[in-house]
Amino acid sequence: MTAAPPVIAVLGLGEAGSEIAAGLLSAGATVRGFDPEVPAAGHILQCADDADASRGADLVIALTSAHDAEETLREALPGMGRGDAYADLNTASATLKQRLAVMASEAGVIFADVALMSPVPGNGLRTPMLACGPGAHRYAETFTGLGATVDVLAGPAGTAAARKLVRSVFYKGLAAAVVEALRAGRAAGCEDWLRDNIRAELQNATAQTVDRLERGSLLHARRRADEMAAAGDLLDDLGVPARVARASQEWLAQLLDERSHPETP
Repeated sequence: MTAAPPVIAVLGLGEAGSEIAAGLLSAGATVRGFDPEVPAAGHILQCADDADASRGADLVIALTSAHDAEETLREALPGMGRGDAYADLNTASATLKQRLAVMASEAGVIFADVALMSPVPGNGLRTPMLACGPGAHRYAETFTGLGATVDVLAGPAGTAAARKLVRSVFYKGLAAAVVEALRAGRAAGCEDWLRDNIRAELQNATAQTVDRLERGSLLHARRRADEMAAAGDLLDDLGVPARVARASQEWLAQLLDERSHPETP
């Protein structure tokens, strides 16, 4: 006998929520949705509020924002019963995810912390995901059954959030460095040259690049700190905020200090 399609409540129908919901529908799920500002589209069942959308769902997922995460869960709980599953897919701190897990647990609801590991637009349900917390296996079972890729991590709620955010330091930090460098290049009259140079460096990156960047920073901290001080001064002269350049200078100065004054065991 064929199992009935899962009923999934999607709370938050903005860009990410609407794409995930569309993917769930295409995979055969029944989707109940609510967003105070965005009406349900297509075959998403429009609900009156978060509690209404959550009522009777096999799984409730929140794609609102970190700012609204607590309120969304609080509003959804009256429509959920003991043993129901709730997953928060917002990008938020590990501390917030832990707080949500406590709120859910006190209401008898099983909570999953889910981290979306690539941009949702264009990927939808194919977006790679990490899940942790008491409800992680239930979330993974439901979503992988609909074609998603979910890796379950050992550990409490907040584990997936922390893993995504430490990676964000690199990805968003890299993006910030590129933006700052290109603005400086534009002000210096060499933006096209610099853009081509950055492209070439990224294309030539290898598996050894990470180790080389770390090792080089440790070995050449003094020279590179001076170099970034000069870069910061140049950006000041060009009228470009030197946020990344100055932060790099400070990190290199710290590495130099740590090398000069190693901690005594």
